[in-house]
Amino acid sequence: MTRTATPVQKNDKVFVTFEDLTHDGAGVAKVDGYPLFVPYGLPGERAEVLVTKTKKNYGFGKIETLIQESPDRVEPPCPIYRQCGGCQLQHMTYEAQLDYKQKHVEDVMKRIGHLSDVPVHPVIGMDEPWNYRNKAQVPVGERNRKLIAGFYQKRSHYIIDMESCMIQQEANDIIIQSVKRIAERLGIRAYDEKSHRGTLRHIMTRTSHSKNEVMLVLITKNEQIPHKNKLIDMIKSTFPQVVSIVQNVNPKQTNVIFGNETKLLWGEEYLFDTIGDVKFAISARSFYQVNPIQTKVLYNKALEYAQLTGEETVIDAYCGIGTISLFLAQKAKKVYGVEIIPEAIEDAERNAKLNNIENVQFATGEAETVIPKWFEEGVRPDVIVVDPPRKGCEESLLQTILEMKPKRIVYVSCSPATLARDLKILEEGDYQTKEIQPVDMFPQTMHCEAVAMIDLI
Repeated sequence: MTRTATPVQKNDKVFVTFEDLTHDGAGVAKVDGYPLFVPYGLPGERAEVLVTKTKKNYGFGKIETLIQESPDRVEPPCPIYRQCGGCQLQHMTYEAQLDYKQKHVEDVMKRIGHLSDVPVHPVIGMDEPWNYRNKAQVPVGERNRKLIAGFYQKRSHYIIDMESCMIQQEANDIIIQSVKRIAERLGIRAYDEKSHRGTLRHIMTRTSHSKNEVMLVLITKNEQIPHKNKLIDMIKSTFPQVVSIVQNVNPKQTNVIFGNETKLLWGEEYLFDTIGDVKFAISARSFYQVNPIQTKVLYNKALEYAQLTGEETVIDAYCGIGTISLFLAQKAKKVYGVEIIPEAIEDAERNAKLNNIENVQFATGEAETVIPKWFEEGVRPDVIVVDPPRKGCEESLLQTILEMKPKRIVYVSCSPATLARDLKILEEGDYQTKEIQPVDMFPQTMHCEAVAMIDLI
């Protein structure tokens, strides 16, 4: 069987106009209908492109000459932007990033959700769209017998050694790089994934936005850390803002960062932070939003869409450590939260006590199993809030919601595509999507969160 020839072949040079962006920020151009994905191309730009790879239905290229620049193009301020895979949109003005994200949400609503008439509001952006991340976790390696720490180069496990990251809070960068130097001085070796030898795999920091305190997590291959006490003393004396030093042990030959064993080496077991009026105790492995400023914006919008008067029963599916549940509990009669991870539920219950919030009840398990059980026990939710992972809601949960018929659903999403897919299922039931508010939680990247208000017809 002969292979159908593509309109372009590897090493061809073609003149193209970029029409769109891919999910990872590459420019999309078409040659006789054949898509070419080209890094750093912006919609509306014309360029001469070298074809670097072709597949049956699409190909890849790189810009040889930019013939016509977009007015939205800027020089990326980060010196390692083109090597590091952490950001995708630093070459685009922030205003254009927000416009693009709104357009992207609108497009997937029409294409996947068949929701052409749902209002998608302009994206709520940040006044200062830099240095916002309160958590950093970077791999540690060695080069020329010296420790390095940074992010992986795009589509590789080659570590880009760096001193600072422009989307990380400054304290994270300073502490990680100093810990790297202290460990090197003490002769602590980096883990090598090929030989499965060495000690230090990753360094992680969490920063409390409200208290300016830091939790440091050392992810190691072995339980024993050479010169552990000296390492702890040097970190404590160098950084008084570090209030907790934790070790996680991961002995497996794996790309997964965390192992099963986590223990406190020194200081506080939890890092405390505040969003709005709610205080949270965050453990080393807790899921906690990485952009504290925009998290408050996101949760306030979810609370606004819930339209609570103080008389409602609310279910929070995928409740995590109780972040949204506790926000809702301030305005609801009763909130029920469910989460599959037992440690997260322990954190949620602790956070409820921390805030003296008593009108919440948490359960461990799959939402699609626990929620019907609550329904059988007589729980009749007026509002259901879902904040699922990137893959979206399980269809069985959506069917459960359709059977329970709450008067309102608030859907907090980190993936517009799966949001659109799930809204389509709800709309095929007895629900109508009233409006969608995107929130830019991750400036300089392609990611966009959104909150949807869905009412029973």
